[in-house]
Amino acid sequence: MGSAQQLHLGVALDGAGQHPAAWRVSDVRPSALFTAAHYLAHAKLAEAASLDFVTLDDTLALQPGGEEVVRGRLDALLTFAAIAPVTSGIGLVPTVTTTHTEPFHISTAVASLDFASRGRAGVLAVPSRTEAEVAHFGRRTLPSEVDAEAENAEVVDVIARLWDSWEDGAIIRDEPTGRFIDREKLHYVDFEGRFFSIKGPSITPRPPQGHPVVAVYGDSPYAHGADVVLVDEIRGARERFSDAKLLAGLSIVLAETEQAAIDRRRALEAYAPFPPGPSFTGTPADLATELPRLAASNSLDGFHLRPAVLPDDLALFTAETVPALQAAGAFRQAYTGATLRDHLGLGVAANQYAEA
Repeated sequence: MGSAQQLHLGVALDGAGQHPAAWRVSDVRPSALFTAAHYLAHAKLAEAASLDFVTLDDTLALQPGGEEVVRGRLDALLTFAAIAPVTSGIGLVPTVTTTHTEPFHISTAVASLDFASRGRAGVLAVPSRTEAEVAHFGRRTLPSEVDAEAENAEVVDVIARLWDSWEDGAIIRDEPTGRFIDREKLHYVDFEGRFFSIKGPSITPRPPQGHPVVAVYGDSPYAHGADVVLVDEIRGARERFSDAKLLAGLSIVLAETEQAAIDRRRALEAYAPFPPGPSFTGTPADLATELPRLAASNSLDGFHLRPAVLPDDLALFTAETVPALQAAGAFRQAYTGATLRDHLGLGVAANQYAEA
């Protein structure tokens, strides 16, 4: 059993759950969705199971839909910054919209989250493709899908350069000479790209991880260069993303019997259709059998799980599916490292400006 593939597992903590009607059946009160305590409680569930990371969705526009769906949200990065000091192991990967946000601001904000979490930060870099978001800023026209994705890739490049603009030993705090920093270990970025011109250095020292983990969605033609790629289209994904951790999105509806899980799904679908994308409906034990099979047959590194209803599906997953995976040797028994890069086996991030 010890030779089984070790899966990487992340979980989405979006609102009351992945399904649009989750708020109608969840025990979570709607007002709780706008508190950090809601996300902390679910992050703690994930942390107790030694999951790799949690994500929180974000956009710069209201969620689509009418009165029947949850609308409004907290800022994902700020919410994770609030819970970072009171978590200890779980990786924190907020969504950040790159189209209307300067890469300098993204780099410092994510670096600050990495300091607050003591090396557990990541960022899910996502471009904006809606007129509603453009209208909030009024500075530009809506970019084409290809241009938005190309800009997203340039942001990913630039933020890594800014993280590297301070070397690890730049802060020396030399009281006799009165020098707080070693100026020779700060570097200009001097980046000239298609979308940005960045001088640098950053105003924030190099993050504890060097590079916080960068994730993107795999529908982008420019997804290469990220540490983690999240895909919904599983077939053939490994051939396209050979140099990243590949995690498949999977919505889950769980219950103690298969029929009870089917009944739960039907009850949700009576309110609204299930969101598109891969999904699993069944028992926690059957899910524990299915995940390693799916990973092996598609060369996946793991899964980005989307509980249909919070906390119901996350609680069953962490209480029953994870122990079954651990018993089969397919998932860690406990955290063995301190950082998100450790959890994902990414190794130390080299500084592109430091001398060898």
